[in-house]
Amino acid sequence: MIGISFLFNKNFWQQFSFSLKDCLIGVVSAVVLWGVFYAGDYFSSLLFDFAKPQVHSIYQLRDGQNPLYIALLLLFLIGPAEEIFWRGYVQRTIGKKYGEWVAVFAATAIYALAHVWAGNFMLVMAALVCGGFWALIYKWNKNIVTVIISHAIWDVMVFVLFPIK
Repeated sequence: MIGISFLFNKNFWQQFSFSLKDCLIGVVSAVVLWGVFYAGDYFSSLLFDFAKPQVHSIYQLRDGQNPLYIALLLLFLIGPAEEIFWRGYVQRTIGKKYGEWVAVFAATAIYALAHVWAGNFMLVMAALVCGGFWALIYKWNKNIVTVIISHAIWDVMVFVLFPIK
């Protein structure tokens, strides 16, 4: 069972220091990832008949909800919590034991597999792309704040401000 004892480890919290450069990397990477998804949506709809309906079904989950409420949850709770767990705990822990590249691939694969339950191929592929993207940023930058900013801003962009559907 995964405990929360890692939250009480001083070394865990050291990865939360950041600079203006880290913040800029987070913002720019979110915009780049949104562009990747915009292009991916176009090409996947050419390749797969099921792509558009599956993407649309992802967006249906938020229909009827207050966009401000969704944005605030994504920005301050969901994105940060996912990154603290997936990169700050899973990738970091695997990396210490097996090396950084194994951690990048393992954390990415596990993150994508966590989305299989939805039965939505496009969602799993989106998680694979995002998971790999954020895992590489974390490996390169070594700063969880950068990845939290990227994930949180991308979430708000793709689900509230500039949906791809």
